[in-house]
Amino acid sequence: MDRSFYHFALRYRGGGKDDVKAMFAEKMFRDPSFPKNEEEFDTLSRYVEDQADHDLSSTTFDELYAIYQDVCSR
Repeated sequence: MDRSFYHFALRYRGGGKDDVKAMFAEKMFRDPSFPKNEEEFDTLSRYVEDQADHDLSSTTFDELYAIYQDVCSR
């Protein structure tokens, strides 16, 4: 991948209040312990499920990660 998941997902910040991807990106941005340099699904998924704020939805993470893989693996 050419960038971390964190840096990829930041592009979704600033969306509407009904945009779950924007809300995820904003919560992720405000989480000081989010693994900012990580690219691997398993590590990120474990963080989201076990350690992150409950507003970081694992369903939304899965959707964003699929987009991340598609865009960044080209």
